[in-house]
Amino acid sequence: MVTRKWPEPVEQELRRRYPSVRLSTDDVPLGEDGLRDALREADVVLPTVSERLPAELFEPPIRARFVGNFGVGYNHIDVDAAARAGVVVTNTPGVLTDATADIAMTLLFMATRRAGEGEREVRAGAWTGWRPTHLLGAEVTGKTIGILGMGRIGAAVARRANHGFGMPVVFHHNKENVVVDGVPDATQLDSVDAVLAAADVVSVHVPGRASNRHLIDAARLARMKPTAFLINTARGDVIDQRALAGALRDGTIAGAGLDVYEDEPDVPAELRALENVVLLPHLGSATAETRTAMGMRVLANLAAYVDGREPPNRVV
Repeated sequence: MVTRKWPEPVEQELRRRYPSVRLSTDDVPLGEDGLRDALREADVVLPTVSERLPAELFEPPIRARFVGNFGVGYNHIDVDAAARAGVVVTNTPGVLTDATADIAMTLLFMATRRAGEGEREVRAGAWTGWRPTHLLGAEVTGKTIGILGMGRIGAAVARRANHGFGMPVVFHHNKENVVVDGVPDATQLDSVDAVLAAADVVSVHVPGRASNRHLIDAARLARMKPTAFLINTARGDVIDQRALAGALRDGTIAGAGLDVYEDEPDVPAELRALENVVLLPHLGSATAETRTAMGMRVLANLAAYVDGREPPNRVV
């Protein structure tokens, strides 16, 4: 059972390998009842980050023995419950690093240069022409970028910012003595707070897990510079969205760029009402090349499981 529409090359390969595959025809989330039925009726369920699989869905009776997640993050799946039920869960790391890092940089420039505001003005027919003080943004060349979570994507953003725009890199990671590939001068700081205080732009790349929920709250937003910008392409619940809206409204920070949200596809009205935040519809991995590669990674994991081998990207 494939829960959503996937890129056509991947669906073609699914049909070729597994003639009994059930593909999504309407491309809408199954919902809890639909996912419960899928786990009870199918041997293999292939969900995406748009579906939540809480513990109760893995309660007996279920037939599924393999859940191949289309995405890197798996905090929408109760993997402990899956393991207790004897269900193998896999994900798709590695193939979306560059695409997501590119979106982080897109948000960085859209926020700092007020590109979203400018496009809305043009589309509304409200632009009255060039003038010296119109929509003045902030330059990033030479400014400090702070990375929270120096994994694959965090390191890719660090390289882009440092090599492309001369941005010194400071970062926090949950392991000590991290060497950033391609940015040997990156400085590891001993706390999230230290990065927030030092950086002109903060880009979030921590994994989605309970300990990271609302990692960036009102108190931490207050530690940022009033001229700083916050970028999130990690998980929506890493940032307290209500606190962020207040910080943007009150001038605690200058701006933000978000690609992920706590209760997708719901985006809080208080954020949508603000001009100094860029809001994208979870485009981090949204290139044809990357989404196809993600699907093929799911198939590689599934093929290994079917053949009795260890799936290369097994989570549990």
